[in-house]
Amino acid sequence: MKRVWAIGLLFALVAFAAVKAEDELDVDGVVEEDFGKSRDASRTDDEVVQREEEAIQLDGLNAAQIKEIREKSEKHVFQAEVNRMMKLIINSLYKNKEIFLRELISNASDALDKIRLLSLTNDEAMASNEELTIKIKSDKEKNMLHITDTGVGMTKEDLVKNLGTIAKSGTSEFLNKMSDMQTEDQSTSELIGQFGVGFYSAFLIADKVIVTSKHNNDTQHIWESDSNSFSVIEDPRGDTLGRGTTITLVLKEEASDYLELETIKNLVKKYSQFINFPIYVWASKTETVEEPIEEDAEATEEPEKDAAEEEAEVEEEEEEDKEKPKTKKVEKTVWDWELMNDIKPIWQRPAKEVEEDEYKAFYKTFSKDSEDPLAHIHFTAEGEVTFRSILFIPTAAPRGLFDEYGSKKNDYIKLFVRRVFITDDFNDMMPKYLNFVKGVVDSDDLPLNVSRETLQQHKLLKVIRKKLVRKSLDMIKKIAEAQYNEKFWKEFGTNIKLGVIEDHSNRTRLAKLLRFQTSNSDTEVASLEQYVERMKEKQDKIYFMAGTSRKEAESSPFVERLLKKGYEVIYLTEPVDEYCIQALPEFDGKRFQNVAKEGVKFDESDKTKEKREALEKEYEPLTTWLKDKALKDMIEKAVVSQRLTNSPCALVASQYGWSGNMERIMKAQAYQTGKDISTNYYASQKKTLEINPKHPLIKKMLNTVKDESEDQTASDLAVVLFETATLRSGYQLADTKAYGERIERMLRLSMNVALEEQIEEEPEEEPEEEDPAEDDSEDKEEEEEIVDDDDEEETQTKFDKTEL
Repeated sequence: MKRVWAIGLLFALVAFAAVKAEDELDVDGVVEEDFGKSRDASRTDDEVVQREEEAIQLDGLNAAQIKEIREKSEKHVFQAEVNRMMKLIINSLYKNKEIFLRELISNASDALDKIRLLSLTNDEAMASNEELTIKIKSDKEKNMLHITDTGVGMTKEDLVKNLGTIAKSGTSEFLNKMSDMQTEDQSTSELIGQFGVGFYSAFLIADKVIVTSKHNNDTQHIWESDSNSFSVIEDPRGDTLGRGTTITLVLKEEASDYLELETIKNLVKKYSQFINFPIYVWASKTETVEEPIEEDAEATEEPEKDAAEEEAEVEEEEEEDKEKPKTKKVEKTVWDWELMNDIKPIWQRPAKEVEEDEYKAFYKTFSKDSEDPLAHIHFTAEGEVTFRSILFIPTAAPRGLFDEYGSKKNDYIKLFVRRVFITDDFNDMMPKYLNFVKGVVDSDDLPLNVSRETLQQHKLLKVIRKKLVRKSLDMIKKIAEAQYNEKFWKEFGTNIKLGVIEDHSNRTRLAKLLRFQTSNSDTEVASLEQYVERMKEKQDKIYFMAGTSRKEAESSPFVERLLKKGYEVIYLTEPVDEYCIQALPEFDGKRFQNVAKEGVKFDESDKTKEKREALEKEYEPLTTWLKDKALKDMIEKAVVSQRLTNSPCALVASQYGWSGNMERIMKAQAYQTGKDISTNYYASQKKTLEINPKHPLIKKMLNTVKDESEDQTASDLAVVLFETATLRSGYQLADTKAYGERIERMLRLSMNVALEEQIEEEPEEEPEEEDPAEDDSEDKEEEEEIVDDDDEEETQTKFDKTEL
């Protein structure tokens, strides 16, 4: 019995050991160093082979070769500083892991550049492989990502030197920069690659990195690292690459998204679509192909035919079959290399060599816009910084152009360094008012991967900004006049006005781009240059009138005399217009004059001057009475007007006060609280009342005041005239109720209605008594409704039973 029990226990142990061997499969593909020791002695040879086969990491390596690599490879330890740097990269830089692909593709591009340059002096350099490409392939089953280039490759010595060590100065500088930026709490994710450490960004998403490389002067070698140490060994498969390098990343569990084809494609297009060499991704697509139909299947599908028909048609069918074999359409999934960067960096070519259609195609691809650009400029800037750029103006303004104006980041300008996309995350790459300009900037003078925060303060970036603004304004200036007025000004006119307000250094250039409606034309807009050309001989000021619409501006009492004398008046109809003109002290030596403010004077002869002075003396009793009695504390002064023709009077602001239009804009501000001292100062300033001495009402009032200065009707008339002038001049009344009551009083007097006569009151309606008969009828109707409902329920029940 004991012997049976011992044999049973032995079998149980063997079975347990076999199960444990399956459970302990090496997911990372590492063959244990103690494999085959006493604790594994119970494993059979078949189990060992199976486990090693599952540990294969690279295509073409069998179990024996994997074991040879593990046993015979040279083990190395990273330098102390490099090890420290690796920990910083892996543990600290989590903000932007996706840059690993940008760095590896950039390295592959450099390797391709090197072999291309070598081939210029050595015909044998590319003999093993004439192809210059970068290929990316994901393997979801093995959790691997492969990046292969046919570049110069690396020898065994290169692998140890380039991937295992870094120049002392570069590493030290990197670590110092990293420490400084971390103490300042800045983003450090873009530092990778700046000091030759771009390759190590692979460890942001990979547990293990395997590099297979073949150089023309050496055999093919494999470099492998888990970020703690690395090993190098000659590839037992021999020469499989011909020339070049394959980087294999064994991804971390949380980085599995980088195996998705869409993710890979998006990253390539985002960062590396303008690399000089073709980049391919191993991708699948569904194609519809025609396959020949087998004869047996065709025979079963065709219906049987009569013998007579078959004999008659046999010859025709034989001829048709010989000429056109019968096929059927079948959908198949096909895997092939898909080109990712078919767009060429046309900014690298001289502008003379680029066709107009190429610019349009590039713009549509680059900006994702379906329409052609309105204008473009292609230039190379040299001097303190050298860069190439292409800038575009879209045909239509982007949606939400002024949403979060000033705080929204501008992502329309893409910054490249040596054709590698760096960032479009800028606050001030372009000024706010040019936030509609799209384009690319490519510079070899900027560091490849400085952080965005450092780049914002980079002195070279400020030089680039200055040149971009100048070139943008040149591009706008060169747009044809008709196209500029019809398209550009309608879409981006507000931007130019904001530029006049914000950009002091380019204010003169921007002023020439302004367009406004004027009294010279009902439909066409005019530039300030055109206005100055049409000015009268002795006119020394540019006249403008602001309002909510053209109709309001041209019907204002302030423009009456100007239009009658043939002066051209600019109409400002948008809220930003008056701010814009206020920011312009002058244009072409001519100062601006708001016709709603003091200072409007006309060139007059001595005789005209004498007449005006005589009128002022004649109306002095009225102007004094208005200021001191009728409108005391309401106006600054009353004067005889030179600008009125048809209106009896107008309310004029001081030279530094608010016009009616500006007051309306300021009071409509969302943040207006009424507590701002400067706002209250401007709002409380008294205005000047200008009277028209030719108007019959003013003449009658003068006579009334001369006869009886205490006349109440004259005082009421003066107040009504003042309030009417306030409204016509664009201001708001402080007390609209009192104004309404005064108008009503004047209407009563004019229509001989007694002032004391009251409004006839409506008699109160007595509540109606309910008729009891009606109540009874309503109750009967309700009872009938209840009975009807019961009948319906009964009928429905019967119907249900019938169905059953």
